Amino acid sequence: MSPGIVSGTHVFLTGVTGAGADGAMPQTAEAQFHACFDKIAAVLAEAHLTLDAVVEMTSYHVGLRGHFDLFDEIRRARLHDPYPAWTAVEVAGLRRVGAIVEIRIVAQVG
Repeated sequence: MSPGIVSGTHVFLTGVTGAGADGAMPQTAEAQFHACFDKIAAVLAEAHLTLDAVVEMTSYHVGLRGHFDLFDEIRRARLHDPYPAWTAVEVAGLRRVGAIVEIRIVAQVG
């Protein structure tokens, strides 16, 4: 599976969790959230883009209400005005064991 694909004037990223390259999942919500945005930034960099190119974000959360404020704080620190459109969805589980969030991104090229 591709971590992202350019289609026309957009880059579509596959859902990203906070797992490290070795598959290990950080134990804290804060570490997972930062790792997600770091990985998103790395994929966008391959297309010569930054997080400022993000126009839409969907985040899937296990236990959304328990960590929403922290996630939103980190989201606002990593993404900037004008903020992308965003939908947050609570789910029962994610494929990666221990993951509490997965983020899907659409970014604008140019």
